[in-house]
Amino acid sequence: MATWNSRGLRGSAFEEFINRTNEKYLENGLGLIQKIPTPITPIKIDKENRHITLAYFDQQSTVDYIGAVQGIPVCFDAKECHTDTFPLANIHAHQISFMENFEKQKGIAFILISYTKREEFYYLQFSLLKKFWQRKEDGGRKSFRYEELNPDFFLEHKGGFMVPYLEGLQKDLKTRD
Repeated sequence: MATWNSRGLRGSAFEEFINRTNEKYLENGLGLIQKIPTPITPIKIDKENRHITLAYFDQQSTVDYIGAVQGIPVCFDAKECHTDTFPLANIHAHQISFMENFEKQKGIAFILISYTKREEFYYLQFSLLKKFWQRKEDGGRKSFRYEELNPDFFLEHKGGFMVPYLEGLQKDLKTRD
């Protein structure tokens, strides 16, 4: 059983940026995306500060976000990377399976990555993630490098959206036609 502690808050600023972007997408009628909470069972609580300091995950999570954009079902996970090498250990087999099944149902699955040192956001298409994952499964690299990414899918800040991932989604859809 997995445990949760303060390390579990990594990525919370990135997720807050995504949450604000989702609110703006909703306000503009562009999509409805919701954060999927991971159920936990608290073990230790700091009563003075009213914070959970230790907990167990009740079940494996699938993805961080799910919803619809202009009638298209979407699901994605948000990850932070502090170097130019992204360890595939940050993604779990059950997440790959969920995203693969989601795509079989005509949905679009992807990963949003915050490269914190570079202050860049990246939209990782599920098709590219699967290639990296298969390479790992075949005994190859257990990570992928920044240089291996398609430069077209780095997200540019514009239009007041903190993480403008609909731009990546639009490009993703064009590659599927």
